[in-house]
Amino acid sequence: MNVAHQGDDGQTTLWNGPAGRAWVETQELLDQMFKPLEDLLVEAALAGAGHQVLDVGCGTGGTTLAVARLLGAKGRCTGIDISEPMITAARARAERESTPASFIRANAQNHAFEPASFDMIISRFGVMFFDDFVRAFANLRQAAKDGAELRFVAWRSPSENPFMTTAERAAAPLLPNIPARQPDAPGQFAFADQRRVHRILEESGWAELDIRPIDVTCTLPEKELVRYLTRLGPLGLILHEADDRTRTQVIETVRAAFEPYVHGAEVRFSAACWMVGARAPSALLGR
Repeated sequence: MNVAHQGDDGQTTLWNGPAGRAWVETQELLDQMFKPLEDLLVEAALAGAGHQVLDVGCGTGGTTLAVARLLGAKGRCTGIDISEPMITAARARAERESTPASFIRANAQNHAFEPASFDMIISRFGVMFFDDFVRAFANLRQAAKDGAELRFVAWRSPSENPFMTTAERAAAPLLPNIPARQPDAPGQFAFADQRRVHRILEESGWAELDIRPIDVTCTLPEKELVRYLTRLGPLGLILHEADDRTRTQVIETVRAAFEPYVHGAEVRFSAACWMVGARAPSALLGR
């Protein structure tokens, strides 16, 4: 749920500060909301031939743990994320349920992975925040074994995902300082342009590119909607700065704007995403 462009240091600050804490605090809600997308990645991971899986931008570890549970003793899933609060939460979850997953607190763009150590690399909304996308995916390519598969889900454009921008659009007249999104900057919609994604992967050494649009229905309980819209995204980052009167007015206005998505006790929306697939070419083919 990014906001305006921030470089590597800005992303580190953001995800180790308010944004990271917000995701930890709403972990169960977000895992429930994005479960259909998690299921697609888990299915892809299990369909692969290998059993050493890397989950990039793993957050609080929902997808990492889901893959690890199904791999069992046959393999291992490792999650990597830049956020200390989220990695701490992920490790605690793994320990509580005795799931054999491991977690690395680092930036996957420049982390020194053991070369050729993963059979598959996956990500659910975790690869759009790098400062240098080509460098990041080249580093992941080095971490992948020859023939390893890359599979990730990323958001398409803001116009195709109105649910994701409803809060900031509704709040803008009341909060003129709400952070603006910048096209192509690191963040939620950085991969909106299919051609850009194709170019990044091609330039970073991946082959057999397959970028397909998917539209997946996601849900959350209506009783959790106000918590969702006040804790996450650009609005969640600045709402606490407003005085009580403005805050109350903003919440009322924004909640009303979400009414088209409310169906009884459930909030329902379509997540317009790319399902991206690629493969690490063999060293022989890469010469």
